[in-house]
Amino acid sequence: MQPEFWHKKWASNQIGFHLPQVNPYLQRFWPDLNLAAQARVLVPLCGKSLDLLWLAGRGHRVLGIELSEKAVEDFFREQQLQPQISEHGVFKVYRAGTIELWCGDVFALSAEDVADCSALYDRAAVIALPAPMRERYAEHLQNILPAGLKGLLITLDYDQSQISGPPFSVDDAQVRHLFGGAWQMQVLESQDVLSDSGKFVQAGATRLEERVYRITAR
Repeated sequence: MQPEFWHKKWASNQIGFHLPQVNPYLQRFWPDLNLAAQARVLVPLCGKSLDLLWLAGRGHRVLGIELSEKAVEDFFREQQLQPQISEHGVFKVYRAGTIELWCGDVFALSAEDVADCSALYDRAAVIALPAPMRERYAEHLQNILPAGLKGLLITLDYDQSQISGPPFSVDDAQVRHLFGGAWQMQVLESQDVLSDSGKFVQAGATRLEERVYRITAR
């Protein structure tokens, strides 16, 4: 999957993956991580998610990584925020208050870039990537993130033969293959959400499970 795929999605406004509200799992489970108010939170493939605002509203410093510059610009425009724009290595950085959105490739992040991050929120990254890139993504996080970092990982689990991704199906076995060696993991919730997803129903999917993990880097 090439960057151009996502650029076209944003350019044509094919962004069904964007939620028009804050993710309810984030609101329910994030407080249980007991993070310091000033904790820096990494949000890979963040799009223009309202979750960024929610995290900032809790006092966190938010570091979102997004390939699409249109998504980044849309976020600040829609939230009526005037960002300062600078460069950091290969990234174009948009900053307003405690929210920083780095426009660029998540694989270009270095350990130095995220050394002061103490939390990770992945609602849209692992399920956005096809299998080979998913493996690379998990390995990349393992290589750059500091030990002890905590966070939430949200996945979808369905019969991939019934509908093509993205978002891709990443079942529990795959999650534990990808992250089990480097992370402590706990399933917080798993529920069938098929009836809430017209796209999957119309495609003939017979099940759609959303699963929430609490994760801690070893």
